[in-house]
Amino acid sequence: MKYLHTMIRVSNLDESLKFFTETLGFVEQRRYENEKGRFTLVFVAAPESPDAPVELTYNWDPEAYTGGRNFGHLAIGVDNVYDYCTKLQKAGVTINRPPRDGRMAFIRTPDNISIEILQKGDALPAAEPWTSMANTGSW
Repeated sequence: MKYLHTMIRVSNLDESLKFFTETLGFVEQRRYENEKGRFTLVFVAAPESPDAPVELTYNWDPEAYTGGRNFGHLAIGVDNVYDYCTKLQKAGVTINRPPRDGRMAFIRTPDNISIEILQKGDALPAAEPWTSMANTGSW
């Protein structure tokens, strides 16, 4: 397993990017804009920790972030998302967003912090029971 990144939602991308890069000294690593989803992702990292970036998520449509919603999730990469989710289920963990796509799942900690589980490399072929499994709660 490898720790991938932490995501936070930001209400003003320019202001947040300036804070992280100019004030804290982080470096912008990459940027992804999704017109259909109406969001922008900017990954920034401390110069000595390029493998542990912060994902700044900017939703183009204004949203008030309450109850910690601005802190999105922790992310980990695993060798086999299906096997890992099976192991978690056997340990009593609810899979809130099953890996229907062979790539991504979400769970929550006992304190309701979301953890994204990502397949390393390419997505796995669709497989049951995951393909038919519905979401549970929120993530």
